[in-house]
Amino acid sequence: MRRNILALIFTLFIAAPVLAQTAAPEIPLPRVTFGVDRAQSVEDVSVTLELVALLTILSLAPSIIIMMTSFTRIVIVLNFVKQALGTQNSPPNQMVMGLSLFLTFFVMAPTFNRVNEEAIQPYLAHEIDYREGIDKAIRPIREFMLRQTSEHDLALFIRASRQPNPGTVEDLGMWTIIPAFIISELKTAFIIGFLIYIPFLVIDMAVASILMSMGMMMLPPMMVSMPFKLILFVMVDGWNLIVQQLLLSFH
Repeated sequence: MRRNILALIFTLFIAAPVLAQTAAPEIPLPRVTFGVDRAQSVEDVSVTLELVALLTILSLAPSIIIMMTSFTRIVIVLNFVKQALGTQNSPPNQMVMGLSLFLTFFVMAPTFNRVNEEAIQPYLAHEIDYREGIDKAIRPIREFMLRQTSEHDLALFIRASRQPNPGTVEDLGMWTIIPAFIISELKTAFIIGFLIYIPFLVIDMAVASILMSMGMMMLPPMMVSMPFKLILFVMVDGWNLIVQQLLLSFH
């Protein structure tokens, strides 16, 4: 009896891998290859160049969003609001960045629609080539940046480039418009941040003077003033006012 049981166990031990191999089908594993082959026609070269250009644009997309849209002004102002309230971790930075990104898409929606209608759709319909598509895509973004850029900042980079003064706005290059636009956005954001700080600074000064008059010099004024700043911010619907003024600040 014991020999029969041992023989059965040994048979199952030997046959199990064989049964598993015959029962389970082989799953093909994918293989990814990358190579360079000789182009058969000019169209193959143009498609390759278009793919390279597309990958380059996608890699530069974060910089384009930050430097050529309304994102810079919005994110700086929202961070000023956090600092003025004294709530360093509320709302979280991820939420501030997400809100800034969605507000950027909202502000830039008319510009992006023009880019889609004037450049992307005609290019997809093979009505224009990629060079003309790039020129038409840049034009609405260029007009948006020029509306937000001050003449003083444009003059700075025109003088720094040591080139003759342009006759019209169309003669301005993007290498001049982009840095001037960034400086103008920083200036506007700091002006809005200064205006945001004023009411909260008044509350901090009032609380500090009251604590000094009461002899409570060891109590941090920030700890006492924060609830008053929060209740003031909520009572005046601060987020609504700040977002409204941000949207109205763009021309």
